Amino acid sequence: MAKWVVNVPVATVWTSFDSPRELDKEAVSNPLSIESWLKGLTYETRLELCNENLVQTQVLYGEEVIVLEEKGEWVHCLIPSQFTSKDDRGYPGWVPKAQLVEAADGWKLTDVPVVIVKSRKAKLLKENHQSSLEISYLTALPFLSEQDGKVFVQTPDGTGVLDSEHVIVADAPAKGNGQSIVAAGKQFLNLPYLWGGMSSYGYDCSGFSYSMCKANGYVIPRDAHDQAVSGEKVEIADIEPGDLLFFAYEEGKGRIHHVGIYYGDGKLLHSPNTGKTVEIIPLEGTIYERELCAARRYWVETEA
Repeated sequence: MAKWVVNVPVATVWTSFDSPRELDKEAVSNPLSIESWLKGLTYETRLELCNENLVQTQVLYGEEVIVLEEKGEWVHCLIPSQFTSKDDRGYPGWVPKAQLVEAADGWKLTDVPVVIVKSRKAKLLKENHQSSLEISYLTALPFLSEQDGKVFVQTPDGTGVLDSEHVIVADAPAKGNGQSIVAAGKQFLNLPYLWGGMSSYGYDCSGFSYSMCKANGYVIPRDAHDQAVSGEKVEIADIEPGDLLFFAYEEGKGRIHHVGIYYGDGKLLHSPNTGKTVEIIPLEGTIYERELCAARRYWVETEA
């Protein structure tokens, strides 16, 4: 069975094949102009991504998807790396076929060293040296070799090279502790929120917590309501930096709608909502203090 992988820096996963608007053309193309797309969105058109249920999630360059069906230029697929209660095989949604490619023989991201982007973004020079891609934090590609400060990787359609200063080479991210999760998140302070965001071009609240945990070796569910029922339950009085805090409507008694990372010292590190950026705020006296309903721990104590 053919393996299909993402062949753009970050593919937006849409709710339906007809979800993208005319103004989303740059987000569904290949080559992809994601920064140009984001720049062209107003507060209102960013908000529509959520309020009109247009976007589900995103998936990074080189990640595998399971194709369920094709409809014209679109593919209905599942993302096995993103656990969800929506489908136990992976997160569902629609991706433009142009942003996927059938992986070359031998493509795999398991049982081999992988190259993981540790910088916010990194430049990937393709093998022909005629083209390059700016890829996101946490993008992972199979390792080929390393020489003179350059790391050579397998890409979905050939080979490429990255500067070693922007990557780590490992079988998987090393296990970090709670402080490591906080440190990972702090580097994205002031990054604008993006509904469905799963890359260093923009995170939503649960995409942020998912990614900072993943950067430290912990793969957790994709969405806040699933994150809130997995991991280790922690009493609010016992929270430590790196724990995930969950917030619900009706002053904590209703539906969970937000997640953030406990920063320590009574503060929250989170990607709040459309129009705002990743921030650290005191909980005391805020709506978040009133809506705080649960805490979960996904990390274990390490030397990190």
